[in-house]
Amino acid sequence: MRGKMPGMIYFLGAGCGDPDYLPVKALRVLKEARLVVYAGSLLTQGFRRVLSPQARLLDSHGKQLEEIIDAMVRSAERGETVARLHSGDTAFFSALNEEIALLKARGIPFEVLPGVSSASLGAARMGIELTIPEKVQTVVFTRLGGHTPGPSPEDLAYFARPDVTLVLFLSVSRAETIQKTLLTRLPPETPVAVAEKLGFPEERILYGTLKDLSRLIREAGIRRTALIYVGEAVGCARKPQETRSRLYSES
Repeated sequence: MRGKMPGMIYFLGAGCGDPDYLPVKALRVLKEARLVVYAGSLLTQGFRRVLSPQARLLDSHGKQLEEIIDAMVRSAERGETVARLHSGDTAFFSALNEEIALLKARGIPFEVLPGVSSASLGAARMGIELTIPEKVQTVVFTRLGGHTPGPSPEDLAYFARPDVTLVLFLSVSRAETIQKTLLTRLPPETPVAVAEKLGFPEERILYGTLKDLSRLIREAGIRRTALIYVGEAVGCARKPQETRSRLYSES
């Protein structure tokens, strides 16, 4: 592999449960990795099929950061390829920075390979883009604070505008708060979608409006592993966009 160094540690965005969405380079890394570090239930049977039979698996769930880094460094120092899998894309809520900080402190080489974010896969499944020419040109990826400190409902209200698409990670359990907050800034009929377990066999996407968001989630029994999309662009999944961009205009 071009640019590969002995003992390299790779951070891979594993995408959303389906290894078919892995970038080609990430797939090559997984096939030769001798240590694969993954988070909890991330490593589905589909992922196991693409790994080397010689790969050792380490579940990072419940382990301290230093313990994880030590295992990765020991493997790399033996000249082995190490794959550290993060769900979705490494750029969103992946705890990547703290792991890399420890590797930099030890002078260990690494490379980050992005994956398909659940936010992108959800939009693809709905058959939409998250922007609308001349109407919606901003997309905000965020979450509400919970066990992990994060944005408050007041912060969420700040982002809520008709010309913005909101994508909320890790927040489906707070649907009532989200609905109440957004209704202070957005019309009740604002389109919403809830995408659960994207990339897994149980995947489903529910559509509705902001005034029904919490009821929609409650009646579907969704408690975790779901994204919430809010905004006019989401409505294009059920009502085709009428406006056109200037990109293909006759003028």
